[in-house]
Amino acid sequence: MKFINYLATLVMAGLVLSSVAVQAHDDTDDDVHKIVLHMSDKNPKRMNLLLNNISNINKYYQNKGEEVMVEIVVYGHGLKMVSQDSPVKKRMKIVADNYENVTFKACQSTVDALAKQSGKKIELLPQVSFVQSGLAHLVELQESGWVYIHH
Repeated sequence: MKFINYLATLVMAGLVLSSVAVQAHDDTDDDVHKIVLHMSDKNPKRMNLLLNNISNINKYYQNKGEEVMVEIVVYGHGLKMVSQDSPVKKRMKIVADNYENVTFKACQSTVDALAKQSGKKIELLPQVSFVQSGLAHLVELQESGWVYIHH
């Protein structure tokens, strides 16, 4: 019985130490604000509002001398924002060129579904990279400490 208690104590100590190590690693990013927004709407006004918010977020933290990372996750009808015929194509380029801390991620599942439905390859803007599932990616970012702003 003493051996089982000893073994259980060792396991618990290992878990505590690994938890402390993870917290210590995560603390290095504490001074960086991590914000994720999403676009699932094809309305150009909402797209422009999102781009305005990105500029405002960057200006705010720049004025405070603080770092910020911003990620926009696009899925569903929002894929229009990052498509070659995007109504905000010029603004997307400006944001991408001026803010290297901003990334755009498109849902691969949405792209695949639209390509299958239309029978055409879906061409996106060069500023965009892919995630397998937009919604799952939002969940994972939130679980890792990113602040989610519903847009």
